[in-house]
Amino acid sequence: MTSNGFPAPGRLPQERRIVTEIPGPRSRELQERRLTAVAPGVGSVLPVYVTDADGGVVVDADGNSLIDFGSGIAVTGVGNANPRVAARVAEQAGRFTHTCFMVAPYESYVAVCENLNRITPGDHEKRSILVNSGAEAVENAVKIARYATGRPAVVVFDHGYHGRTLLTMTLTAKNMPYKHGFGPYAPEVYRAPLAYPYRWPTGPDGCGPEAAAQVVDQITKQIGPSNVAAVLIEPILGEGGFIEPAPGFLPAIAEFCRSNGILFIADEVQTGFARTGDMFACEHEGIVPDLVATAKGIAGGLPLAAVTGRADIMDKVHGGGLGGTYGGNPLACEAALAVLEEIEEGKLTRRAARIGEIMLPRLRALAERYPAVGDVRGRGAMLAIELVRPGTKDPDPELTARVARRCHERGLLVLTAGTYGNVLRFLPPFVIPEDLLNEGLDILEESFAD
Repeated sequence: MTSNGFPAPGRLPQERRIVTEIPGPRSRELQERRLTAVAPGVGSVLPVYVTDADGGVVVDADGNSLIDFGSGIAVTGVGNANPRVAARVAEQAGRFTHTCFMVAPYESYVAVCENLNRITPGDHEKRSILVNSGAEAVENAVKIARYATGRPAVVVFDHGYHGRTLLTMTLTAKNMPYKHGFGPYAPEVYRAPLAYPYRWPTGPDGCGPEAAAQVVDQITKQIGPSNVAAVLIEPILGEGGFIEPAPGFLPAIAEFCRSNGILFIADEVQTGFARTGDMFACEHEGIVPDLVATAKGIAGGLPLAAVTGRADIMDKVHGGGLGGTYGGNPLACEAALAVLEEIEEGKLTRRAARIGEIMLPRLRALAERYPAVGDVRGRGAMLAIELVRPGTKDPDPELTARVARRCHERGLLVLTAGTYGNVLRFLPPFVIPEDLLNEGLDILEESFAD
């Protein structure tokens, strides 16, 4: 560890190194192979082909070392190829790689569930199940909610993203690219307004209570609370643009759910496991969900996801009603146990909060210099800027794409997001060294100056 609390350099030099244009000749060669082998419906943010990654850097096939502000979309918070994770996975791979927990169980699955029951919000008795992806976790949470309540309807929100399966695609708000042409969609899904402070018609003051009142009114008039199994929301909306609902909105919705026998499901797929400076984002306003869906950062890059919920809810589902062939794969379970040790022993929630302390002032200074930066938002190591046409709040996705491209050319991996495609989002790994973090911010400023 360095004196500022950030990790010392790891296996790879923690430095940006540009030796070719980006993408370089080897990556372009691999891209040509891809075009004849991979379906074009699978996109990539940046066509550089990765050969190594560690800490805060990603190395491509041409030897360029890029600063990582993406973490594989909030997956590798503890660092890519984290030594503890890699060692646990390798050891497990030498013993057995699969039995299917539903056929012949193993201890690591139980241990992961025990840990999830311990660390998720609330001190009530809990149960967990393990699956493979965030979409699968959300879909199972909805299944459980419908089974436990005997009700059909699910309420979701504008700008929300929950996955790409039939049900989770239906739950997702954005048409292109997630839903376009893939209908018809699943029934009994209803969409409500979100307390989006930057775009709320009357402004950010009062946005939380006003939006919550609209949601309650809409559910009451259009659906009927007694028909609603669950309300599902991301505590900070991810693909929708890292939108942090206005203060008071989530507590008001949670209270309405409690008063009407509706289950509150927190989709913590992108926000969980220390990403926002809390272990889970819903802790920020003291929300205790009935069910929590987790994935992404849970296993350091291996496919694993989970649903954790109140024991009285989870215990209602009949035996055999939940599961899957690969859910809770033993390699992924060992990775998850290692990730939890890294987060807790390394105090990575504090480190994520520290990343926010470094980045937010610089992003706000950027907004002061450039009128195109309409909003700066987020918490911890989950931050974003929304770009608009100066003097308006009209989204500017073209400028967003240009800035992202300039960052990529300079060796900074950044991601875009947002319903309007006009948000730059930043998800650095918690273990990124501070000097590398600041260099990435320098590149962002240079890209705006262009």
